Amino acid sequence: MISITALFKSKPENKEQLQSMLNHLVTETRKEAACVRYDLHHSENVFIIWEEWKDQPGLDIHNNQPYLLDFIAKSENLVAVPIQVYKTVQIL
Repeated sequence: MISITALFKSKPENKEQLQSMLNHLVTETRKEAACVRYDLHHSENVFIIWEEWKDQPGLDIHNNQPYLLDFIAKSENLVAVPIQVYKTVQIL
């Protein structure tokens, strides 16, 4: 199992647009065969996606999906800082 945490800090004026784009990303990603979990969380101007993937090949397919690449390109101007992505391993 592969775990990913992605952090998005929206510029205040772009919060609703970024959330709408993230909602679409979540809906599309959950259709992928290797996706175990893809949950969106929120606190003020920060959005967090918590992901779990069956395996690396499935994650590789996800990372090349047109809707993900489109999201990344369009969201760059909506965030206050670069998107942070952490690939983690559960220890407990």
